[in-house]
Amino acid sequence: RILSSGTTATHGSGRLVGQGDAAVQATYILDKIAASLRALGGRLNDVVRTRVYLTDLDDWQAVSAVHGQYFGEIRPVNTMLQVAGLVGEGYRVEIEAEAELGERV
Repeated sequence: RILSSGTTATHGSGRLVGQGDAAVQATYILDKIAASLRALGGRLNDVVRTRVYLTDLDDWQAVSAVHGQYFGEIRPVNTMLQVAGLVGEGYRVEIEAEAELGERV
């Protein structure tokens, strides 16, 4: 099992990617999650659950569209919530993912 929690659009340099743009942030976050999974021997096809936290629920369609582009037919269980705030100014999206490696029943 691989658990990815609290993933935001924070670049390795510490700067926010996609200031004020939830779709850009979601894309960057899902790229980071995919890279982390690959580094641990997994892939997006192994994801069974995601949790998406938004600071503005009006972003749900844009973020859902990005989520759909990455997961397509995989269709992990997904929860989307609006939260009062995230780690800093301009952050609109945070995503968690759970992946199960190996055979599934």
